Amino acid sequence: MPQANWTDFFFLGFSRYPKVEAIIFVLCLLMYLITLLGNVTLISITILDSHLHTPMYFFLSNLSFLDIWYTSSALTPMLANFVSGKNTISFSGCATQMYFSLALGSTECVLLSMMAYDRYMAICNPLRYPIIMNRRVCVQIAAGSWVTGCLTALVETMSVLPLSLCGNSSIDHFTCEILAVLKLVCVDTSMVQLIMLVISVLLLPMPMLLICISYAFILSSILRISSVDGRSKAYSTCTAHLTVVVLFYGTALSMYLKPSAVDSQEIDKFMALVYAGLTPMLNPIIYSLRNKEVKMAVKKLLIRNPLNSVLISTLK
Repeated sequence: MPQANWTDFFFLGFSRYPKVEAIIFVLCLLMYLITLLGNVTLISITILDSHLHTPMYFFLSNLSFLDIWYTSSALTPMLANFVSGKNTISFSGCATQMYFSLALGSTECVLLSMMAYDRYMAICNPLRYPIIMNRRVCVQIAAGSWVTGCLTALVETMSVLPLSLCGNSSIDHFTCEILAVLKLVCVDTSMVQLIMLVISVLLLPMPMLLICISYAFILSSILRISSVDGRSKAYSTCTAHLTVVVLFYGTALSMYLKPSAVDSQEIDKFMALVYAGLTPMLNPIIYSLRNKEVKMAVKKLLIRNPLNSVLISTLK
């Protein structure tokens, strides 16, 4: 990528809001810590409890691992820059951050749709589920999600790197987000925007459509449940899952598939906080820590230590 007479980028971040910048920092720090705690806990429980060695928790562990790195790639540099007061990043560091942010976000788009398909198979085809979703298939689905995310991110990143930049090195964002970096480019970006449009359509509306179709069949099956309590619990679970899906895909869609006439960088920053910070924090809570199986697994682990009896009582 041809560079001007500088080698570093400068993040503007939320400097336009000096009165609330400290509040944003505290909120982001809390989101990051809760994300780490929730996802590390879920991964640990899934590994330690053999009863959770199922396709659903295999995918949830992948999601948790993904969310840890996704949030770290987006929020950690911002938090570090706020503490140090140094809002700069090297050219190579920016390119690396851009790639990993795109790769992890794209992977999550695919993985969430595959998780919805897994739930569809488990609820709508319970007898064939163990045969269809065997370990080999689960590994292939997870690997396919990661490969798809990494390859599409590589295409997007490599399409941006050869472009010439103007003299302005200030990125109006808190991270090297590809749309913010493109605003520094002097040459025509129509080809890059076309590539991004195609990839965004493949990774956003299409997976979301698959999720909606899967949950439509799931809800149809729920209607056949005779137990009122069982039906209510199933509706609650589906609603919680769909809430996370709408938050993640909705904010991403509003950024990457919005009309060109609508361009608000300030809104984009807060949108980025939602899908890079809020949804990874909510995922382990909504997808797993509300589940009876996970609560039982936590109790089994805590009961080995009598000092944790207080913690056990809170899980009842």
